[in-house]
Amino acid sequence: MSASGGTRAIVAALGANLAIAVSKFVAFAFSGSSSMLAEGVHSLADSGNQALLLIGGKKAQREATPQHPFGYGRERYIYAFLVSIVLFSVGGMFAVYEGYEKIKHPHEIEHWYWPVGVLVFAIIAEGFSFRTAIKESNELRGTHSWSQFIRRAKAPELPVVLLEDFGALIGLVLALGGVGLALLTDDGIWDGIGTLCIGILLILIALVLAAETKSLLLGESAGIEDVQKIEAAIVDGHTVTGIIHMRTLHLGPEELLVAAKIAVQHDDTAAEVATAINAAESRIREAVPIARVIYLEPDIYSESEATKGPDREATPGGPAQHPAAGH
Repeated sequence: MSASGGTRAIVAALGANLAIAVSKFVAFAFSGSSSMLAEGVHSLADSGNQALLLIGGKKAQREATPQHPFGYGRERYIYAFLVSIVLFSVGGMFAVYEGYEKIKHPHEIEHWYWPVGVLVFAIIAEGFSFRTAIKESNELRGTHSWSQFIRRAKAPELPVVLLEDFGALIGLVLALGGVGLALLTDDGIWDGIGTLCIGILLILIALVLAAETKSLLLGESAGIEDVQKIEAAIVDGHTVTGIIHMRTLHLGPEELLVAAKIAVQHDDTAAEVATAINAAESRIREAVPIARVIYLEPDIYSESEATKGPDREATPGGPAQHPAAGH
């Protein structure tokens, strides 16, 4: 669901940004507005970003190989991180430079109806793209707030498109304000100020995206709800009496690795333990379908060892660790 929903949002954003980029460059050519030039580069960068997300999604579907036994799911995280770099360097830094130059050397906006008309068209088109991203995100967001959804989402596409579209809409309002004030005061410096504000906004959004995708690249555990489902699925109360310690790791947005040391009865036979492990793996996959790589190691629970706490070096170690609330 998240993959298909993300793709729809990306395609909608790509179509909108390409059309908007062309109209902004045409408006810049006729009016000389630096806000239009910065916004045109911004839309062009956004179009490239959406292309990167589509490429990342395609590459992530490759089958696992002996060199990459866990597959290529993290390709989506890598390309999302590249998006934040492009947004920062191409969109944000260019707009800051262009705004500085326009403040330093202001000039009158010509043919004002071109930038104003394009900005109104762009706001409508970006609004359509933003609406699509919100609609697709609501299917996955559940009861989480928007900030929680962006921070906790394991699929990077929808948060990226949401932040890009949100930033684009705010940037368009800033551009419209800069152009409007420049026309009202007959002072082109306001056009430069609007451009500078757009650049600062893009840089801030790029930094947020970089921080979130960096966390995904480093490797995040399953969410609290999924961890609780996995814990409940592992223990059967008969052969598997408890979880000594457990680790989870997202290999990609829709692929989860589960590794756990489980407590079994000291007098169970090897056949009984093997049967219990197979049954536990089936229950885990039923409870959390994205748990595709599962390693369960049987051990005898020790009270003295458990008192050492959740030490990953301890054997058998302490209780299962829950992920932090942030992700």
